[in-house]
Amino acid sequence: MHNIDAPRRRLLKILSGAPLLPLASGSSAALLAACGGSSAAVPAETALPAVSLSSISFSGMAAPTLANPAAMATMSIASGMTATYSDGRKQAYTLGYEPFFITGAQVPNGSGGTILAGGYYDINNQPILDASAAGSPQFYSDSPDGSSFITLPNATVAGVKGNTVFAVVQFEYTTRNAGGTSMYGLLPSPIAVLTLDQDKATGKLTLVKYHNVDTSPAKGLWITCGASRSPWNTHLSSEEYEPDATTAASNAQYLGFAKNTFGDAGKTSPYHYGHLPEVTVNPDGTGTIRKHYCLGRISHELVQVMPDERTVLMGDDATNGGAFMFIADRARDLSSGVLYVGKWNQTSGTGPGSATLGWIRLGSATSAEIKALVDGGITAADIMDVKTSDPQDASYKKIPFGGKFNWIKIKPGMEKAAAFLETHRYAALAGGSMGFTKWEGTTVNAKDKIAYVAMSRIEASMLDGSGDVKVEGPYSGAVYQQNLKAGQRDTGGAVIDSEWVPVDMAAVPALVSEDLGGGKMKAQDALGNYANPDKIATPDNLKFSEKLRTLFIGEDSNTHVNNFLWAYNVDTRQLSRILSTPAGAESTGLHAVDDINGFAYIMSNFQHAGDWELTKDASGNVTGGLHSKVYQQLDPLLKANYRNLYGAAVGYITGMPTLA
Repeated sequence: MHNIDAPRRRLLKILSGAPLLPLASGSSAALLAACGGSSAAVPAETALPAVSLSSISFSGMAAPTLANPAAMATMSIASGMTATYSDGRKQAYTLGYEPFFITGAQVPNGSGGTILAGGYYDINNQPILDASAAGSPQFYSDSPDGSSFITLPNATVAGVKGNTVFAVVQFEYTTRNAGGTSMYGLLPSPIAVLTLDQDKATGKLTLVKYHNVDTSPAKGLWITCGASRSPWNTHLSSEEYEPDATTAASNAQYLGFAKNTFGDAGKTSPYHYGHLPEVTVNPDGTGTIRKHYCLGRISHELVQVMPDERTVLMGDDATNGGAFMFIADRARDLSSGVLYVGKWNQTSGTGPGSATLGWIRLGSATSAEIKALVDGGITAADIMDVKTSDPQDASYKKIPFGGKFNWIKIKPGMEKAAAFLETHRYAALAGGSMGFTKWEGTTVNAKDKIAYVAMSRIEASMLDGSGDVKVEGPYSGAVYQQNLKAGQRDTGGAVIDSEWVPVDMAAVPALVSEDLGGGKMKAQDALGNYANPDKIATPDNLKFSEKLRTLFIGEDSNTHVNNFLWAYNVDTRQLSRILSTPAGAESTGLHAVDDINGFAYIMSNFQHAGDWELTKDASGNVTGGLHSKVYQQLDPLLKANYRNLYGAAVGYITGMPTLA
């Protein structure tokens, strides 16, 4: 007997509707017999016509309950997919989940040794140690987030037996030290390149090398959250909740970050953070990083580059955040371009509301010139005067900022510095609609020219009209869609040099959350959910698959007991729950890839399992809160599963069919 040849494998795929898999000799004979054939080559004149994949549908899973507490305390998946082919046949697939590692594990470093997964390093690439723990071990993250799969044609990494696939993974923060003290934002976010060995027969991915990227060229990374893969095959990271430069000198979080990163808070500037880092993967499984300073200094979330490879739509995870768009001067190069802020012209305030969108040009710049200002020591006082109470001076303008108001005045000649380093304040001054809350992920449906954006919570500035937006809710958020068009002009009348400009914004009806009791945390169900568990709540990560015609939505919910990953077919409008994260954890790291050497993948991580939301009385007794009904039963299970709540999973959904 012999291994079946490639032409025969292609024929078998057509006949069976199964993924294209190399088969061992014993199984090949059985399958040939089942198909009514033999191992002889099929003459060209008798070969069957090509059969193509027509559509994919998901069969969703029920939300786990205390009837199965183990499912609530782990990455739980009980969903499937059905592929329909052009000849009318259907093939069912069962989905599963495979972690590459749980953070805190020792994983291969590619040189015969090991490295700590999710480990933290200072600006000199020395491990940052947790002095509150016995033996002062290295800190590691419990919050992996944005991820990208990347392939390179000339990859050469020792230990790979099949195909080489890379994954870039960033780690947002670590929740606490061993002593239980909050460490949020106090450590420089690590970012890693994983080298994965893709089995040519099954598509299974196995970690063979973990490389910690040296972030010193970027002055370290500040709270990396969502991410995306660029059309030119790089990883576009993020830095959210940029430190306010007007108060940095007394900001304990910023000072702690600077000390842990540099050993001295005076060795960096708050203006180095709040930008867009870009990671390039090298063929040997290492990576390099640079930070772009010209896309606005905002609370960068998951950004999306449009198919023109120039237009970038950005999330802004802030209170009094804005809609921001960057148009690069050159394709595949984010080092210079024009920055815009959106103008929300409300057409309805009912529910999540709707509007047409205009665009205000804030300025053009290169990354190098803005970075030079920062490296030169520019301060907030050099750029503008900022007051937090009314100075009774008409030369100052009142603007919404961070849920409050500022009164500001730009220093003469400092407009460009203000636009790119004090972007939130300058955008409000320029007339931008700074009224959004927690604008999270952004993705694009290129065929229909629609962008989707996740508004994680609709509250505060979206309700009070302080930034032009005045809608009703729901609190637990919604996914909006924006139609993208060419031939648009900015508010000054100048042509916007892009065919991918958002012109309107309205919620997708099936992707609006439903708060129980009709408002923010008004009522709970028997499990403790404040929002209907059979609808999305507080959407965060978004990714769109062109071949699947499916929008994937990951939650960061304070109204669902377990957070979920959803699949929404934009043609059938079917919403399916495909995964449940451990209780208290957030669904992160979402990345959907249609074809890597013939296999499709959905990457999915989670962070901070068992991050309980509870209210307690003076004696420490639990009296209420989101997790009050499950805490006692699930806490020991989660601690056993995830390193006493210090570990989190990085991995992918298995069982996907070939889509080629």
